[in-house]
Amino acid sequence: MSIGKWLQNHPRLLERAYQFSHWFFKRLNPLISRFGYQRTDRLMRTGEEWSKKIIFDCRMCGQCILHSTGMTCPMTCPKNLRNGPCGGVRANGCCEVIPEMKCIWVEAYERSLDMPVFGPDIIHIQPPVNRQLEGSSAWINMLTEVDKSVPRGWGNG
Repeated sequence: MSIGKWLQNHPRLLERAYQFSHWFFKRLNPLISRFGYQRTDRLMRTGEEWSKKIIFDCRMCGQCILHSTGMTCPMTCPKNLRNGPCGGVRANGCCEVIPEMKCIWVEAYERSLDMPVFGPDIIHIQPPVNRQLEGSSAWINMLTEVDKSVPRGWGNG
């Protein structure tokens, strides 16, 4: 078993790591702001991509919602479904597209049950992925709140 799979199977530990990271980056935000979000993004992106790739098979969508999905990346779903399983989940919990793979959303739900703080967030509807943020640091996007804004043309009117 890989270190990433082992960590994913211990979502409570990852939840605590997320809580610390969130607190840490929020505290560093004034310094990051002065240094410049673009410069900081370039510096952080490599480490973020490397660590999240090992642990979560991250696709660097720029809008990380791991804490809301049982510390399971929904972008690893072959259909990139961000709000739950498709109608093709097999009776054994495996994916209809890749039958030997357990459905990402079955794993996400099971893992969310072991997360006391963010586990209940799995029921929240997530906005579609803003593909313009792909490849950027999700932490910087969170600090600047660009991950919460929608591209022009998506809004009402």
